[in-house]
Amino acid sequence: MSVVIRLARAGTKKRPVYHVVVADSRFPRDGRFIERLGYFNPLLPKDNEARLKLDLEKVKAWVAKGAQPSDRVARFLDAAGVKKREARNNPEKAVPRKERKAQAEAAAKG
Repeated sequence: MSVVIRLARAGTKKRPVYHVVVADSRFPRDGRFIERLGYFNPLLPKDNEARLKLDLEKVKAWVAKGAQPSDRVARFLDAAGVKKREARNNPEKAVPRKERKAQAEAAAKG
């Protein structure tokens, strides 16, 4: 059984509020969960402290037990200093091959 820390949508139509929950990965997004750890309100400004509320002690306990945070929750935990988020692999597939090759050669020379 894999346990994840993820967001569950709440609130009304066009006014989302998300609960940060610990759930079995097989459970539906807004369905059953094991424990609620906090909330996230994306409608508030980024500098407002009420935008994100997490119980960091519970989060640390679940991460120690092996719970895997979702990508968005991992960003929150990285900002809070709980768990370091590794960089994602984002290859430059949109750049034509000739230009990528030229950039790679320029980087190798410099």
